[in-house]
Amino acid sequence: MATSTIRSVFMGPRLRRLRRDLGLTQADMAADLEISAPYVALLERNQRPVTADMLLRLARTYKIDLADLAGDGGADHTARMQAVLKEPMFADIDIPPLEISDIAIGYPGLAEAFLRLYTAYREEQLALADRKGPGPKGVARSGRGGLDANDPVAEVRRFLAARKNNFADLDDAAEKLLQGPASAAWLTERLNSQHKLRVRHLPAEVMLGSMRRLDRHRKEVLLDDSLDTASLNFQLAQQLAYLEFNDEIEAALKAGQFSSKSGRLLAHRSLASYAAAALIMPYSAFAKAAETRRYDLEALARQFGTSFEQTAHRITTLQRPGSEKVPFFLIRVDPAGNISKLLDGAGFPFAKHGGACPLWSVHGVFKTPRQIVTQWLELPDGQRFFSIARTVTAGGGSFGAVRVERAIAIGCAAEHADKLIYTRDEAGPRADAPTPIGVACRVCHRPTCAARSELPIGRELLPDDYRRLSVPFGFSSD
Repeated sequence: MATSTIRSVFMGPRLRRLRRDLGLTQADMAADLEISAPYVALLERNQRPVTADMLLRLARTYKIDLADLAGDGGADHTARMQAVLKEPMFADIDIPPLEISDIAIGYPGLAEAFLRLYTAYREEQLALADRKGPGPKGVARSGRGGLDANDPVAEVRRFLAARKNNFADLDDAAEKLLQGPASAAWLTERLNSQHKLRVRHLPAEVMLGSMRRLDRHRKEVLLDDSLDTASLNFQLAQQLAYLEFNDEIEAALKAGQFSSKSGRLLAHRSLASYAAAALIMPYSAFAKAAETRRYDLEALARQFGTSFEQTAHRITTLQRPGSEKVPFFLIRVDPAGNISKLLDGAGFPFAKHGGACPLWSVHGVFKTPRQIVTQWLELPDGQRFFSIARTVTAGGGSFGAVRVERAIAIGCAAEHADKLIYTRDEAGPRADAPTPIGVACRVCHRPTCAARSELPIGRELLPDDYRRLSVPFGFSSD
């Protein structure tokens, strides 16, 4: 760190820990630094800032790296605390930004304890909502009466949702490793130079159903030679993530709540995938490009050499405290309506189980493969969202190879939609004419929906002796 960039900072607790780790008294440190013992006491109580000159003295005297000693001045903790304190539960507490900064800088341990406690609280609240079933305003939290309390997939979804699908330590680790987005050549060279692993591409019949396999005995990373470029890069990046980011992944998992080994393993895989995406689409570069291109997924995919799905997934992770971008949700469904991926960073009230509303375009894009379909949505409680949907293909790569067609939808709350390129010169329905959808039929109380497949919870079916309505179920309005 250049001395010109160092400013005076309050770092009393950090200085106290350093002194104690070195086994020194205040008098000992004062003598080493050629200052008075009372001045050391003032520094440790944050009654005096640590100047640039004092930082240099500390670094030279105790042979400490200056960057590690100065740190970021608590900027990361400050940003994270500011993001948390925006939550509605803190709305009636007036906490000036300076106080937040003082706590984050002066008492980093306390700040970290607060952040961990809040994240654990969020995770428990999500688990409680799942166990309760239907939530407020008729929103379905779980369609199976709480059975997903021991569901590994539900555990991982809560783990990700409680952290807004962002893991800044993994983003940092990836950016420290890179000068730019990781290419296949760079990833191959890294695996060889740092881990003595040779990359080989083999036919699918030799891989026996695997896309990637690490052969430690022969010191090889084996890849299916039918993988497309985006999938190939991702598999290389994920293997590197397993090898180099294990400490960061384990630290993130340690803060999670998992009742099963399967849940923890799924979360471990999710974090390795996150790290792979962070290598191919580094946070700072990708976030800047996303804003510049107004979240044009296809253009971003071309720029970073990624697939539409990889790009859409990465878009949902841009919620780093202090540099948050548009919050998105993501859902992936198959033609039968089964949900195979669910990430909520935009407050969309997904049904945890069962089919979603058939009026949502994500279920209709199978008729128009690989074409983007946009749609304004309005829920029964008046919430509005903007959705982008398109089909994606997994598998294939050779004649006769199995292909799986799915649909991806990402979306954001209506107030953010003007930042997206898809709302510019719209040709389809506009915000003033949204599609009225429900979360799921069992919790949607729209009486005139012709696409309804089930009677809403808590509503009585009307007899049709004298009148047969045009909708599948006629029910009382109260």
